[in-house]
Amino acid sequence: MHTRAGLFCCLLICGMAVASCTRQRDDGHNVFRYNESAGVSSLDPAMARNQANMWPVHQLFNTLVELDSQMQIKPSLAKRWELSEDQLQLRFYLRDDVFFHDDPCFPDAKGRKMTAQDVAFSLQRIIDPLTASPGAWIFNDRLDSLRAFHALNDSTLHINLKRPFQPMLQILTMKYCSVIAPEAASKYGKDFGRHPVGTGPFALKDWYEGEAILLKKNHRYFERDNKGRVLPYLDGVYISFAGSKLAEFLEFRQDRLDFLNDLDASIKDEVLTRSGTLKPTWNGKLILQKGPYLNTEYLGILTEKHIRKEDPLSKLAVRQAIAYAINREKMLVYLRNAIGTAAHSGFVPPGLPSYNPARVMGYRYNPELARRLIREAGYGPNQPMPRIKLITIPNYAALGSFIVNELQQAGIPAEVEVVQKSLLLEQMAAGSVSFFRGSWIADYPDSENYLSVFYGSNPAPPNYTRFHNTQFDSWYKTSLTEPNDSTRYHLYQQMDSLIMQTLPVIPLWYDQVLHLVKPGISGFPVNSLNMLELRQLKKNSHK
Repeated sequence: MHTRAGLFCCLLICGMAVASCTRQRDDGHNVFRYNESAGVSSLDPAMARNQANMWPVHQLFNTLVELDSQMQIKPSLAKRWELSEDQLQLRFYLRDDVFFHDDPCFPDAKGRKMTAQDVAFSLQRIIDPLTASPGAWIFNDRLDSLRAFHALNDSTLHINLKRPFQPMLQILTMKYCSVIAPEAASKYGKDFGRHPVGTGPFALKDWYEGEAILLKKNHRYFERDNKGRVLPYLDGVYISFAGSKLAEFLEFRQDRLDFLNDLDASIKDEVLTRSGTLKPTWNGKLILQKGPYLNTEYLGILTEKHIRKEDPLSKLAVRQAIAYAINREKMLVYLRNAIGTAAHSGFVPPGLPSYNPARVMGYRYNPELARRLIREAGYGPNQPMPRIKLITIPNYAALGSFIVNELQQAGIPAEVEVVQKSLLLEQMAAGSVSFFRGSWIADYPDSENYLSVFYGSNPAPPNYTRFHNTQFDSWYKTSLTEPNDSTRYHLYQQMDSLIMQTLPVIPLWYDQVLHLVKPGISGFPVNSLNMLELRQLKKNSHK
């Protein structure tokens, strides 16, 4: 490694080794290395709108509450919380042992203790128009406009809601809601994203534009493991910016990276079998990790009130025929090396607590039933079915062709049209496309985020199909105020089943996280948000 960033990575590693007497740390093995081919645009949590930014932000900052591996809420900066009887106020009681990173924005460059005032400042900053945060929407129409965030004292924070909203805790786990140092925001202004100051397990060491970001261990971090040992175990994190997934894979093969997130389509066949397992040549050289990812891939259909009556898609029997005509298992094997789970249930994917395929109906491959439904819809030799057109984007052209072929095999005349993503999104928002491929990645880990797509009062986005159903809307509004998890999950399942009965969308597959990890790494679990969790990661030499 001969770049300037590489030189400083070596210097960082050597500097970290001063505090360690082990050879493992002396030769740099306690620095975790990954690549971000998309680059990192900002380390400001208010700008954490994509995975490239969220991953390093997660290392630098903390939120009031966070998620465990099962997507359940657990304490973080807040040690406990209460919901008022009228469900309009959340009260958080904060830890008293949390310090900001050392930084010149503080007197003597020494990080001070975090307070409730800092939390209030950070959350208010998200909705401040001057911040221009893409995450401002998370609080839209949900907060008391006069007193949204109130620090009662240094250790107690109130969040005042406009109306009850049960998923608010899940929203507060989002990276947008990370707590920052007000002094740093004031000192650096619009450049805060280059000078982040938080409370997280790592702090920014250096950022070399276009080359790398170097993070160092926060030695004053407040969390400990279950044996009382201070976290994190790592000395640092090295984030490189190789500009393509192929270049990233080559770096990984040469032991310059510790893990890969997903694989480019051109590489999958080199590493994975058609069934999604490692090819024998890679056994012992890397570890394959897979798990649920909160992303549902689907076909969207404009609903009856907004579609031409002569369009076959206006008939439920036709939509059902499409759902039965697609062999989802074959689709995953041939197009994705079996990465993903065939969507035989609703729109809500695995990885969320309310997911229950036993309670939510779905569709399995049955071409004979598809043909029968087409006949029941009134189509046959004497009444040919008009051709339907599926609109998709270039990255999903192969999927579009596969779907069309499946439909044709079941007697459904179809064709695919490939357009640019921006055009398709424009058409979906305008309601000018009746049949389209879509995906929904969770903004926050609650099924409400998926079901809000179909709430009749919501515009497009998110309600691209213009779905409106009185019973659905009633259940949806009830779920927002239901404090009992079991009861709320039952409502979610009822809503999801209704969607499957009426079919404004046809789920294709539920996505999976795919990680390739070097041997010798432990404490690196997969989670359904695919968040990079490094606090308890350990590295051991595998050479």
